[in-house]
Amino acid sequence: MVQTVLSTLIQVIVPLSIPVIAGVLLVRFKNLDIKHLVTLVLYYLTPAMIFQALITAQVSWGDVYKTIAFSIVNLTLMWTAANILGKVLKLSSPNIAGLTLISTMTNSMNYGLPLVLLAFGKLGLDKASIYVVAQMIIVNTVGVYFAARSRFSAKDAVKSVFSLPAIYAAVLAILLRAFNLNLPGGIEKGISMISQAYSPIVLTILGAQMAGVKNSDLKLETRSAFWSGMISRLILSPIIACFCLYILRISGMLYSVLFILASMPVAVNSVILAEKFDASPQIVSKCILWTTLASFIVLPVLIVLVK
Repeated sequence: MVQTVLSTLIQVIVPLSIPVIAGVLLVRFKNLDIKHLVTLVLYYLTPAMIFQALITAQVSWGDVYKTIAFSIVNLTLMWTAANILGKVLKLSSPNIAGLTLISTMTNSMNYGLPLVLLAFGKLGLDKASIYVVAQMIIVNTVGVYFAARSRFSAKDAVKSVFSLPAIYAAVLAILLRAFNLNLPGGIEKGISMISQAYSPIVLTILGAQMAGVKNSDLKLETRSAFWSGMISRLILSPIIACFCLYILRISGMLYSVLFILASMPVAVNSVILAEKFDASPQIVSKCILWTTLASFIVLPVLIVLVK
């Protein structure tokens, strides 16, 4: 078991850590400004990657339905667990909002997709692409609600979803597959080439974002919220994911991929929502840093268990 975990660590986590470390070093020593890189990823690399993954994905409609069902059930249970923890610990409303972001928003795109590709190959990436599209919609709708609550606007949420070109890329890929159509060969090759740049760039950005996360000391009354977030993401999320997969009778490669993606560390983008809507950004940013660092040890173990 230990040898298998170490082998997975070397084969999967070490390759992923190289661009992450590069991102940290570029921020520390060259003051890398990732603002333009994030724009590049959101409006150029991500749509190409999503389109390429969906147009070539070997997935059935059954996989699509099961993935969507899993996303909804898992989200509901994680949200419920976060609220129960918050009330039991008598946390303030901002702390509970931050805890729900920590519990429900996972880094399935920037970190999860490259991890799945290395751990499970192209077939795993195919199945992961459906989950990631679902998560993009969730983050920009339900995620805003979790952070804002009373200030939530359904109209603004819909606008935020449809402002992302990846959604249109996903719709185009689905329509082309539904009508058995193909893009001209040159365009397909160009999109494929662009999509191959996705993993190293987003991992470098992840490292740069981690370097910018503030790890300041927490006040006594917020420490319980921080540790609740850590427990929720590192312990509760794999347990609840297993339960969801069991009741939905999901098995095989789809089981492995969804389990790993649901067990990813806190999404870096969640701190943006936390800061915008005052949902305990200090706790959220601290959990992002420490769940990501812990994932370098936890994820190899989980990958070995489900492979």
